Amino acid sequence: MSEAVHELAITEGLVEAVTQRLPGARVTCVRLEIGALSGVVADSVRFCFDLVTEGTRLEGAALEITQAPAVCHCRVCGQDFEPDRPIALCPCGSAEVTVLTGQDLKITSVQVA
Repeated sequence: MSEAVHELAITEGLVEAVTQRLPGARVTCVRLEIGALSGVVADSVRFCFDLVTEGTRLEGAALEITQAPAVCHCRVCGQDFEPDRPIALCPCGSAEVTVLTGQDLKITSVQVA
């Protein structure tokens, strides 16, 4: 339940940002990039998008989502790697890592009619 509420709030914020940025425009497509470590579930955002856009200028717009991989840097061995779980551990076994990419949620483009 809390996961769906989380994505609902994110999707509401997304729709609000697009409508504020493009007042009066009829939006036909929104493209998002969701990082692998962002904690955002793409399928939940897709579901919420149709609900949240109902009755707005985004109603009927397509939502295209790409998943950006995470890349971390190990402060012990110096290796850059893609973590295979939400808690990033270096292949060397160290948990002393810095997340370089994969935490973002961003609108990459918006198409208007």
